[in-house]
Amino acid sequence: MTQIIQVAAIVLATAGTGAATMSVMNEDIPDLEVPEGAWGASGALDGRAFTVRGIDMESGAVLEDELLFRDGTFQSADCQIYCDFGWSDYQTKEIDGVIHFTTTTLCPDAPHTVVCYGQVTGDTITFDVTWTTRRWYWTNQIVLEGSGAATDFDTATAISS
Repeated sequence: MTQIIQVAAIVLATAGTGAATMSVMNEDIPDLEVPEGAWGASGALDGRAFTVRGIDMESGAVLEDELLFRDGTFQSADCQIYCDFGWSDYQTKEIDGVIHFTTTTLCPDAPHTVVCYGQVTGDTITFDVTWTTRRWYWTNQIVLEGSGAATDFDTATAISS
């Protein structure tokens, strides 16, 4: 309903000012670019959990989260609470003993796309994330970098979906 009101307001503003033309530009912002490679659904991180701290690269805001891996799928506890993202497939590749992973998660109720690329070395995780919201009238992106450490995988923490 809100979008209908916004469109009506634009139409009225255009007609009211006598403007002959009006354009609404929505320039897209690309999602995080994940390196090419031999990605596969190996389940290499299944049964692992990480307590992480991410930094919003623009605002400096600190975000704490838990990243969970099970049965070839990935979940961010915070993303699950925010928008019921559920469990998303993840892919891995191993390079020199480091497990690289990537996942793309989609919110079922809003135009949010989260792309994550990270590395796991032993009990340490590092990652880069873009959270992109695309609407017809604007696109917004939050860029995060973070790291963390392994924690026990608690099935009670894993939010069902």
